[in-house]
Amino acid sequence: MTVRHLRTDRWWLPPAATAAGLLAFIVYATWRAFAGSHYYSEPYISPFYSPCLASSCPAMPGGARWPIFGSWWPLSPAVIILIVPLGFRMTCYYYRKAYYRAFWSSPPACAVAEPHATYSGETRFPLILQNVHRYFLYLSTIVAVILTWDLVLAFRDKHGSWGHAGLGTLVLLVNAGLLWTYTLSCHSCRHIVGGRLRHFSKHPVRYKLWGWIGVLNNRHMLLAWTSLFMVGFADFYIYLVSSGAFADPRFF
Repeated sequence: MTVRHLRTDRWWLPPAATAAGLLAFIVYATWRAFAGSHYYSEPYISPFYSPCLASSCPAMPGGARWPIFGSWWPLSPAVIILIVPLGFRMTCYYYRKAYYRAFWSSPPACAVAEPHATYSGETRFPLILQNVHRYFLYLSTIVAVILTWDLVLAFRDKHGSWGHAGLGTLVLLVNAGLLWTYTLSCHSCRHIVGGRLRHFSKHPVRYKLWGWIGVLNNRHMLLAWTSLFMVGFADFYIYLVSSGAFADPRFF
């Protein structure tokens, strides 16, 4: 009898865990994206809903609110906003490997043959569209700037006075930090900064930045998962505060 591989360990466990983790986030994000409620509790706004692009968004003093879709947009504003982070993560080099293995068994694991008879890689439609990853990187950088501004606004109290912080401020701080490190650790970002240089000695600043991004790039998988968890947790925390489940503790 011919065996497909000689691995005797539980090689199926990592792709199964990946599939479970991604499915859990997809279910949660879909529910919250279409809910269209409990995403703002001054001075906090959920990262799923920022910048707020629908007229149904509440008035947010100093926040990113651009109701360009007016009252005619029938769905939650998060449906539009999440296109950018979704596209960035779906085309991410790490996430490609993760969901190719978890959902398509392409391949299911190292040294385990995939069950597909043919393989065309990312040279044909629709996977050739993965090449737009760099452009989603540009858009995701803009989103990260907006979320950083949301973090700045979180250092206010409900009366608009500055110099205050609560547990929600800390949550948004960690979320923004992880999103920035995940974005900057992107393979495309590393290539843009220094991947096309022929002589590092002639570009010392870019070489230094390339080295720093390379350190982050070594932890790209860890940052991909921690930032994914944190953005969901930040939304859930603001949902709890906005719905009145508990009051946001203020530190000062």
